[in-house]
Amino acid sequence: MNRRVLAEFLGTALLVMAVVGSGIMAQNMTKDIGLQLLANAVATGGALFGLITIFGPISGASFNPVVSIVDFFIEKSSSPLQLALDIVSQVLGAITGCIIANIMFAHPYIEISQKIRTGGPTWFSEVVATVGLLLVIWGGIRAKANVAALVAAWITGAYWFTSSTSVANPAVGIGRMFSDSFAGIAPESMPMFALMQLLGGVVAAVIIRTLWPTKVSA
Repeated sequence: MNRRVLAEFLGTALLVMAVVGSGIMAQNMTKDIGLQLLANAVATGGALFGLITIFGPISGASFNPVVSIVDFFIEKSSSPLQLALDIVSQVLGAITGCIIANIMFAHPYIEISQKIRTGGPTWFSEVVATVGLLLVIWGGIRAKANVAALVAAWITGAYWFTSSTSVANPAVGIGRMFSDSFAGIAPESMPMFALMQLLGGVVAAVIIRTLWPTKVSA
């Protein structure tokens, strides 16, 4: 349990560090929003591939409360206590990762994002992004494919084809509230983001149970 909690904490921290750090770096290097988004997407995808590869054998490398919750209800592979510990470690890891990124770029250790992300299309995008992420994970596991590569590819692409830039992760969203940069999310935007991500998890769970009715371990 301790190894799993540590893996989820470190994985989420390093993921958010990559998201926020690359966002700040891109913002420092160019004023072109398209190039900023490209840099952010590539860095995030690359980080995801590496982090899922090394932490997957230890904790499953969820780094995401929605993924952990859906796994709990579908696969029943963890206890309620373990689920709670996973989520707490993911959220604390996300905040820690953002602080590390801020320190690396000489920003205040903790700053509050002013970047408002709101509106129906943005919220709907988070449902779509979350459903797609979960289908890629479960489909990849069932196909015995490289899930790390699939998730990295999905997130890199979804940065571009969703209007929300595919946060798809409540913990990561919470961490990004503490960066007033290109990658930031204003605190007032997070409640709807989290709600839409959870809704996406419910929709994905129904689809997963339909497409793949047996557990992974079965």
